[in-house]
Amino acid sequence: MSDYEVMIIDPEQRQILSDQLADKIRYELKANIHGACVKLLTDNKNFKDEWEDNFKFMNEDIRPHAKIFAVDDGGKLQVMYDPIGKTSILKNLDYYGWVKSIALATISDFFEDYHSNHRRYSVHGSAVDYMGHAIAIIGPPGTGKTTLTYGLLQNEDFNYVSDDWFFVRLFSNAVVLYSSEKNSYIRDDIADVWKVFADELGKVKLDKKGRGIADVNSLFGGRIRESSTIKNVVLLERNKENPPFRKLNHEEALDYMLKTDFCNPHQLIRDERKLKIRKNFFAELFSKLDIYMLNTIETPQESLDRIKNLAMV
Repeated sequence: MSDYEVMIIDPEQRQILSDQLADKIRYELKANIHGACVKLLTDNKNFKDEWEDNFKFMNEDIRPHAKIFAVDDGGKLQVMYDPIGKTSILKNLDYYGWVKSIALATISDFFEDYHSNHRRYSVHGSAVDYMGHAIAIIGPPGTGKTTLTYGLLQNEDFNYVSDDWFFVRLFSNAVVLYSSEKNSYIRDDIADVWKVFADELGKVKLDKKGRGIADVNSLFGGRIRESSTIKNVVLLERNKENPPFRKLNHEEALDYMLKTDFCNPHQLIRDERKLKIRKNFFAELFSKLDIYMLNTIETPQESLDRIKNLAMV
């Protein structure tokens, strides 16, 4: 679960709230998130600047599929969501990381309800490309997902796709993943583990949480991929009672995802219908791929070597 509670509101409540906040809005920006238009309305210049650095630009002529209000009215933290209008209203939030995560959660809710020939789903995880195929890394917060992702990217044979959230389309003969963001919202302590990134991360403007938007082209020298075909999924845990590395069948992998709430603290709707959609997606995803469990109880380098060996098989 997330560190904030989500209050579900109806379209009438959303309209009243958006009317009340209209005079506070100073900036309106649209982002292209996996082909969908997400509009940010905010009074916070830092949010505006980070949003522009974080996401791809969307033409102003495009009608938004989802909206995010992020304003300060001097009150307590509130996160409200209208699932019919795909609108999130964030009040008195001082941390951009939640703004971008709730934006991704909002458009992910849209994709879950959007029916097409090629269904689209979201995964709270990272992905790197190696020789045209991707390894997806999925784990609860604090299990080392970002550390391992950047560790792999020290090697010039690996390419950056996403380090926090990606989208998936299931085809009959392949599973394709897509990046979610233009640049990375990264922690400054990554350079403490992987010194090679220290100079570039030293240029990042950090917020009070020690995070900021890093230019992935500068970090990885153009080794950027918008999409890749998934070959393996590595799930993460941190449990001294289990072995460091093992292969899972798809039933074991699905059970793990259910126990960890899909390793995603940013789900705006948690009900039986959404649970069924997410459960069916991961069941189908895992049935098509090789799944491994990496227990991050070893050193970062030892854990990294296990994934590298898997990629190079």
